[in-house]
Amino acid sequence: MDTDQIAAFRLRAHHLDRRLPAGSLLAAAGACAIQNSPPGSALLALHARVAGVTSEEVAQAIEADKTLLQTWCMRGAPFLFPTQDAPVFTMGLLPDGETSRRRFILGVEQALATLGMSLDEAVERTERELEAVLSERRLAIDELGARLSARIVRHLPPDQARVWQAEGPYAAGQPWGEGVVHFVLRIVALKGALCFAPRSGNKAPFVLTAEWLGEPPPDPDPQAARADLARRYLHCYGPSTPKGFAAWTGLAAEDVPHRWRLIEDELAEVDLDGRPAWLLASDLDALRSAEAVRGVRLLPPRDPYIQTADKLQLVPDTSLHRRIWRSPGEPGTVLADGRLVATWRQRKEGKRLRIEVEPLAAPPGSPARDLIEAEAEAIAALRGASGCRVRFSGT
Repeated sequence: MDTDQIAAFRLRAHHLDRRLPAGSLLAAAGACAIQNSPPGSALLALHARVAGVTSEEVAQAIEADKTLLQTWCMRGAPFLFPTQDAPVFTMGLLPDGETSRRRFILGVEQALATLGMSLDEAVERTERELEAVLSERRLAIDELGARLSARIVRHLPPDQARVWQAEGPYAAGQPWGEGVVHFVLRIVALKGALCFAPRSGNKAPFVLTAEWLGEPPPDPDPQAARADLARRYLHCYGPSTPKGFAAWTGLAAEDVPHRWRLIEDELAEVDLDGRPAWLLASDLDALRSAEAVRGVRLLPPRDPYIQTADKLQLVPDTSLHRRIWRSPGEPGTVLADGRLVATWRQRKEGKRLRIEVEPLAAPPGSPARDLIEAEAEAIAALRGASGCRVRFSGT
């Protein structure tokens, strides 16, 4: 399978070959969920996939209809996905056991060792106090962590309580215990207990999921949810490997094989540059018949399409990887005729939007520039700007 064929297949799975009809937010977000960091990225990703998306439409789906839900998800980042698919992207991702959960939230080990507390105990204590702290409230992470920490410490032995309240290494003035709570809330979120409410200013407040939706979320079948998460990964990022799945989810490598086995009867093995990789057998015909993609999209930072472990399939020149995935300020990427050809950044200039486009190789020709400018104008309208100025560096 050559690179162009794989790219065309994946672009179609990500709904980036042609935009879905207006109103198809759930189909776009349900493919493999959409990361919403930096804040606002999910809106831009939906705009790239669905015709006629507006910020009001997305807000309606989240705040009023509640058909879209946002919570911590893959790699401990905030993701947006259909509410009906919540079990897949929460319980389906939940790491197995204490060791795997520690690896999912790297950084908590020092605090737990200093406290002499297991991660499962910290999760259990946090869950026990969550409803009392968060019921009928919207609290951002700092206030939520402080309130939970203050309730948990009352039930700790004196020596442990002293450490819990002492300043830790995570932030100036932040106690060890509060830092622990910040970490374990990612596990609590995967259990479905809390989710994000819409942003208020520069804060993303949490709410109890059951209160937000008006009813407790259904008890999922964990095995079915894990299998479905693996299917969605392979549908969007296949052909791939268990190692690629681990990188995408943030799971430990040893957490993946048994999840992979849940769908092994549905897989086909393909040759990928002399190495074995796997695809859903039901997608083989779609891979073989994938057609070249035409058109331009301005993808946001951390768009789902570029969140794949095999970056060489996206950009064969490794010298360019740092400019896309490790550049300060997290640029977006320009997708033109199925290839990543440039990075882009935006900033407000009064009521207008300024977009800087930096080609990865040769500057785009006039037809591509016209399409990029049209996409930039659409993004400006989406952002509520009065217009847009596009500057191409090197031209």
